[in-house]
Amino acid sequence: MGEFVRVEIDQAIATIRLDRPPMNALNAQVQDEIAAAATEVSADSSVRAVVLYGGPKVFAAGADIKEMADAGYGQMAADSRRLQASFTTVARIPKPVVAAITGYALGGGLELALCADFRVAGQGATMGQPEILLGIIPGAGGTQRLPRLVGPARAKDIVFTGRFLDAAEALAIGLADQVVPDAEVYDAARALVARYATGPALALRAAKQAIDDGLETDVNTGLELERLHFAGLFATEDQRTGMRSFVENGPGKATFAGQ
Repeated sequence: MGEFVRVEIDQAIATIRLDRPPMNALNAQVQDEIAAAATEVSADSSVRAVVLYGGPKVFAAGADIKEMADAGYGQMAADSRRLQASFTTVARIPKPVVAAITGYALGGGLELALCADFRVAGQGATMGQPEILLGIIPGAGGTQRLPRLVGPARAKDIVFTGRFLDAAEALAIGLADQVVPDAEVYDAARALVARYATGPALALRAAKQAIDDGLETDVNTGLELERLHFAGLFATEDQRTGMRSFVENGPGKATFAGQ
């Protein structure tokens, strides 16, 4: 339990809750606490899905500019490594992860949301990568995860201009997966991943790793990754349960133990 980031677990769904009012600015302490929370939920076998949430008013408005304004190259070379490592820990959570976006998700806030598998946004949400307006570029994955999600041309438009996107545009370009009324964001995010909380945990982990790692390599290497994960799942209890249930009862009726 950190000062600004805490983990709340309910019915196999963990919420990583940012709580640094008023804007959840991502200073060094928050970055470290995010990494610790991601490590905790990754290791906890009782957790089967994860929600990233900044509260009802704001997801995260970005890095703490006051903390960075007077930094030189040497300091930022080190600090940016910590920042990227923190967010990569979130991206590598081996379970389905959804970002519940209310209010602002800007700069590092959007980059944190990009580490999730899915994004549910409120109708009043505002997203963007405004770093260019500060004379810098995104440093926590915005130039890498964003183009992989929305394509290079759209990512360049967002990064080059530093402009803000509303929820409707984010949905249209695939940056958001769902848009709901602001008051319903957290519940909608939980509902999105609740279906996975009773699913075959090892198969879900394998699917996520195969997709994410496959995107970083050529198709033949990706196919080999898929093949190895596929074959490995035949050593699991869930595979036996799922196939036995299919033969005896038809599809979609198995109860998985996550083992």
